[in-house]
Amino acid sequence: MTTAHAVPAEALEGVHAGDKLGGLARFSLFLGVAGLAIGVWLGWAGGEAEVRHFWFSYLVGFTFLLTIGMGTLFFTMLQHAVGAHWSVVVRRIAELTMANFPLLVVMFLPLLVPLLDGSGSLWPWAGHHDGGDPGHAALLEHKQPFLNVPFFLLRMGIYFGVWVFLSRKFLRMSLDQDATDSPDPTVRARRWSAPSIIIFAFALSFGAFDLLMSLNPSWFSTIFGVYIFAGSFIANCAWLILCARWLQNRNLLTSQVTVEHYHDMGKFLFAFVFFWGYIGFSQFMLIWYANLPEETMWFKDRITPAWEGWSWFMVVGHFAIPFAAILSRHVKRSRIGLLVLASYALLMHWVDMYWVIMPNMNAPSLGGPADGGTNPFGLMEIVVTVGLLGIFVSALARRASKHPLLPVKDPLLGDSLAFENF
Repeated sequence: MTTAHAVPAEALEGVHAGDKLGGLARFSLFLGVAGLAIGVWLGWAGGEAEVRHFWFSYLVGFTFLLTIGMGTLFFTMLQHAVGAHWSVVVRRIAELTMANFPLLVVMFLPLLVPLLDGSGSLWPWAGHHDGGDPGHAALLEHKQPFLNVPFFLLRMGIYFGVWVFLSRKFLRMSLDQDATDSPDPTVRARRWSAPSIIIFAFALSFGAFDLLMSLNPSWFSTIFGVYIFAGSFIANCAWLILCARWLQNRNLLTSQVTVEHYHDMGKFLFAFVFFWGYIGFSQFMLIWYANLPEETMWFKDRITPAWEGWSWFMVVGHFAIPFAAILSRHVKRSRIGLLVLASYALLMHWVDMYWVIMPNMNAPSLGGPADGGTNPFGLMEIVVTVGLLGIFVSALARRASKHPLLPVKDPLLGDSLAFENF
């Protein structure tokens, strides 16, 4: 592996954050603790129903961050697998983000409370519920060898084990490359990438089945894992754009990340917005065409009066608007325009997680009211997500202050710095 373009000394200026991120780390931690404290108070002060609301809100915030982590991990492995040149200058941001997987394990632990308390308030099968429809009792009994607490915990341990191992492995190889002029660490990363992507794909798909699909244990969709993957990569693209822009506003990576790199990140964002729309429509069309009650009920729950508006908002807001906006080459090369779209895309990814999770709280197919009850969106969801995000960002900022913000001795760094779109 050789570098076609040399790395000038000035290109390595502004790659060490040092104490520039200390303020962000402290403020984010304060915001995180305050947000979670308010969420806990709102939940436990409001009685049993609000406690249940808190756990659903917590799962929304947690899966939002989990999908960002999975998106950045896949991005890192993908760039190594294809030997991408352009992405080297932004890859370290993804690497530092995915290194938060041990923190995500800690964030998952509170979810053991509604899992183990026997109430089935979050996952109905954990409380031996029948899904609200006696006709589904046989199906749930059939799934009981898979949907039980001990096996669920074992599987989650395997998924998180895979994600933690892969994230630490690829970060370590990247940091090892920083310490040597030999390309061996980068060569190892490329060799690891292809089999790791395969393992990652299984962990992501089955993790999505267990964490999210099993919220309605009678429903199933073989394409659901791909749907979550598409959303994860949208979140990754938006996250990288926002982080890079934030760092540049603080005089970091000012010359290294150029409009050419933003252009390619915009292309990725456009591609996966389209891919998410395609997968979402495919899932809906195939399930509705089959007209099987155990499959269509998931969508029926989301066209009740309480959720029909949100469902249409997903179609327009998550697909049509960003698809049309980012078609333009001008937008993809506009740092301000791309910043706005990235912020919007990340917000819509949160809305996507909310739409996937929250209707299960009062779903008719789970014994809830026929009209879906009321949409619970309010302060609870906001403060809990802000709380978890604050802690997530604080950990990221502390880690970023200790390592270079780009792979300073990557064999392809020179090519990345000189990259141009044609």
